[in-house]
Amino acid sequence: MTLYEELIERGLIAQVTNEEEISKMINEGKATFYIGFDPTADSLHVGHFMALCLMKRLQMAGNKPIALLGGGTGMIGDPSGKTDMRKMLTKEDIEHNIACFKKQMSRFIDFSDGKALLVNNADWLLSLNYVDVLREVGACFSVNKMLSAECYKQRMERGLSFLEFNYMIMQSYDFYKLYKDYGCNMQFGGDDQWSNMLGGTELIRKKLGKDAHAMTITLLLNSEGKKMGKTEKGAVWLDPEKTSPFEFFQYWRNVADADVMKCIKMLTFLPLEQIREMESWEGAQLNKAKEILAYELTKLVHGEEEAEKALAAAKELFGGKGVSGDMPTAVMPAELVNDGKIGILDALVASKLCPSKREARTNVTGGGISVNDEKVTDPAAMIEIGEFAVIKKGKKSYCKIVKA
Repeated sequence: MTLYEELIERGLIAQVTNEEEISKMINEGKATFYIGFDPTADSLHVGHFMALCLMKRLQMAGNKPIALLGGGTGMIGDPSGKTDMRKMLTKEDIEHNIACFKKQMSRFIDFSDGKALLVNNADWLLSLNYVDVLREVGACFSVNKMLSAECYKQRMERGLSFLEFNYMIMQSYDFYKLYKDYGCNMQFGGDDQWSNMLGGTELIRKKLGKDAHAMTITLLLNSEGKKMGKTEKGAVWLDPEKTSPFEFFQYWRNVADADVMKCIKMLTFLPLEQIREMESWEGAQLNKAKEILAYELTKLVHGEEEAEKALAAAKELFGGKGVSGDMPTAVMPAELVNDGKIGILDALVASKLCPSKREARTNVTGGGISVNDEKVTDPAAMIEIGEFAVIKKGKKSYCKIVKA
């Protein structure tokens, strides 16, 4: 089986500009390709995870990845998939976020000996002259065609700023620049980036008379059609300080039955032969599949030692003990603790299991909260902390609380 055929079987490929050329290049290890990452936060998240895994797969086959950090485009903001304008970041924010991205990417991509490149589009975008851009690049774009692009359509009703309207031009210029300077002949990205990527191939054709290629990766959606990688607390981050290895493990351990095999195919590096055998699993076997998924992805992101610890903590928790030292822990403020006890509502808010006392009360009265495996339904209840106590919210959120 060729690499391209494997990507198809894993369900990773959404759209391509020239399947014959693209498959030939990546199968022979002759693609120099890039994926862009706008530094909108100080950590990569699950939304970036599939792109990083794809880069790793292609690099293992001899292709050369370029990780493009959007120090320039990050100052504009991509309107794709957004109903409102993104928060504008300062240069200092962007530089800090880029430093965080670099560290995390090295877990997936081998940057040694020129096997991959890490570049920042601020190096060329921020020094561009506006009139020169209008003459050199703007003349190659049709406004009518741009407005018909999916990434702009959904914003037209609520208002699309001229700032964001330029994002496609900037991304296209990136591809043009990388083609000229590094021989980058291919761009990969999420399926919501298709219009922007086509803009790049068209610019290269018009300015250089050369063919460049684009391939989009299937978006990671659950069986309800919603993007995966979100919890009640927000995004699932790759930074262990923002989402602990245990929480990361638990997110994947708790995916829906209908989604587990798709996630194993798309995100893990398990052989397809092994995955095909698992596809017939049902009932209790699906819990084993979820455990495998969670372990493999935690190992990829946080290393084998953290994956083992998260697996042991989960087994202990599901076994009813709930005493693991590797579970997320929250220290209760001293002023809230009286004779070793704390109000259940205060504990839920202080542990960040609930954002407010109002929501905490709703969860308690609705029967969704237990402490040390005992259900708590009285919002006035005081819980004994002792050495520690374990609070569960529903089936998926846990926290060990301790005294200050």
